Amino acid sequence: MRKLLGYLASILVILLFWQLAALLIDSPALPTPLATFPMLVRYASQLAPDFLISLYRVLVAMAIGTVLAMPLGLAIGRSPRLDTLFAPLLYILYPIPKIVLLPVLLVLLGLADAPKIVLIALTIFFQVSVTVRDAAKAVPEGAVLSIRSLGASRLDVFTHVVVPASLPELFTALRISSGTAVAILFFAEAIAGSTGLGYFIVDSWAMINYPRMFAGIIAMALLGVVLYEAFDVLERRLTRWRMV
Repeated sequence: MRKLLGYLASILVILLFWQLAALLIDSPALPTPLATFPMLVRYASQLAPDFLISLYRVLVAMAIGTVLAMPLGLAIGRSPRLDTLFAPLLYILYPIPKIVLLPVLLVLLGLADAPKIVLIALTIFFQVSVTVRDAAKAVPEGAVLSIRSLGASRLDVFTHVVVPASLPELFTALRISSGTAVAILFFAEAIAGSTGLGYFIVDSWAMINYPRMFAGIIAMALLGVVLYEAFDVLERRLTRWRMV
């Protein structure tokens, strides 16, 4: 209930500043909330499928990136040899903005979902692998030695110590990455697409229909909030031991 009230208060503050900014700027490029929200109703039948398409692309991409990055990050974090081998590679590739690969992916994979999903998955892969690697590396050796002294195998150590200790940082990375994923999705759908919220926004901009454009922006913001809250719920369920 408290979180819901916080969201409502935040929305009211945003709407207030939006209204004031629109009145001060007095430009068609920044319509008022009163001019924008009717567009959400008017174009709901078009926004709904575009929202679901964009959500599908982000979820699949984040799932692929996480599934590939999690084992690698854990392995690198717990093995000095693997860390020596792979850490420099991560440091070199991680800072490269993955959006620059979009033209290459479009040539190789076409204009459908594949290049958009692969591009987001690449971004998630590096963010998650670096974060999980650091989390696994920071697991206290005392915790590892304690469970090993009880006869635990290497797999038991990973299952009962390393993975649980790394989960909070994993979900932090996923929450941060969700914003990056939505931003990349916008560029990918705007540049090469005919469906999705990114295309809806750019198409509205091309038609100089700014209220319609802002309706798409609101829908994309909602997509980011849905992802963020979903990871928050998953973290609470999978890391209940932190609340004890």
